Order: sequence, then C-alpha cells, then structure tokens
Amino acid sequence: MSMSYDQYMREMIQPMRDELTILGIKELRTPEEVEAALPNATGTALVVVNSVCGCAAGQCRPGVAQALQNELLPDQLFTVFAGQDKEATAKAREYFAPYAPSSPSIALMKDGELVHFIERHQIEDRSAAEIAADLTSAFDRFCK
Repeated sequence: MSMSYDQYMREMIQPMRDELTILGIKELRTPEEVEAALPNATGTALVVVNSVCGCAAGQCRPGVAQALQNELLPDQLFTVFAGQDKEATAKAREYFAPYAPSSPSIALMKDGELVHFIERHQIEDRSAAEIAADLTSAFDRFCK
C-alpha cells in the first residue's frame, strides 16, 4: 500500500509542528486564521515562522522554548509553517515588512505592529541559548 506525498509530508512534519504547539503556541494554518489573529492581536504577539530545516530544529524551536521560560511573555503565541501552510505563511509575512521572507524567523508584534524580528541569518549562526536571550530581551522590553 502506498502513501500519498501529501500524507507522507504531513506525517513527517507533525513532530516539528508539535515542538511548538506543545508549548501553547497556536498554529495559524490558513490566511483567514492569520487575518483574524494578527491585526486584531492586542498587547504582544509572538509569531514563529517554522520550517523543516536544520536551523529550525537545532536553534529556532529550542530557542523559542527556552525564551518561553521567561517571566515576561507575549500575550499571544502563534506559528505558521513555511513550505507547508504556504498561503498562511505568505499572509503572516505581510505583517513583517520591511523584512524579506525568511524561514525560520521570529516576529514580536505589539498591538498589531512589528517591534522585533529575528531573520534566518540571525538564527542559523547562533545557538538556541543566544536566540532565547535575544527573545527574552525583547520580551522584557515590549511585554510589560
């Protein structure tokens, strides 16, 4: 019995999704979900652009997990999955201007406006602890 490519991909990436959702981060899987969440988010919102790459696995997701141990946290936590939920990711990226699309990446928004952004090149050359420190510094500054 053969498995379809789409089914195979869903099963392969589910653990990557779970690494964030188990932390209480809500997946936004459609453009409509993004549109309902991001511009209407009051207070602070973290948006993680997840991906299948090694730097997402080794640095980004663990860095986010460490940062979420901070005393001050964003009011809302969201994620989109680049390459999988393509339309949702494209819609989320509209809120990250002037930054070019990159995945993984991490955005911190306050009252619907981007206030802090970590691009892929700032993830792939840093440790999870360094990413967590960057995020906790942003949380301490904006999540008061």
